[in-house]
Amino acid sequence: MSRARAVVEAIARGLADKPDAVNVTVREARGQLFVDLTMAPGDMGRVIGRQGRTAQAVRTLASAAAELDGTKVSVEFRDQ
Repeated sequence: MSRARAVVEAIARGLADKPDAVNVTVREARGQLFVDLTMAPGDMGRVIGRQGRTAQAVRTLASAAAELDGTKVSVEFRDQ
C-alpha cells in the first residue's frame, strides 16, 4: 500500500459519518499515482470542505506522502 493511499484513506474515514462507505483505489500511469476516493454522497461535502480547502489539504498531504515514496500523486474525489 502506498503512503499516499494510506493518508487519503485515514483522513476520509476520520471525516466521514459512514466510514465503511469510504473506498480508495489507486492506479498508476506514466510514473504517477492516481488516487480515486469515493464516499457516501452526504460525506463528500465534508471532505471537500468550504471552497475546497479541505480537499486541497488532502491533496497536499497525499503529495508529501507520495514524495517520500519517490512518486507524484493526483487525488480525485468521486460520488458513489
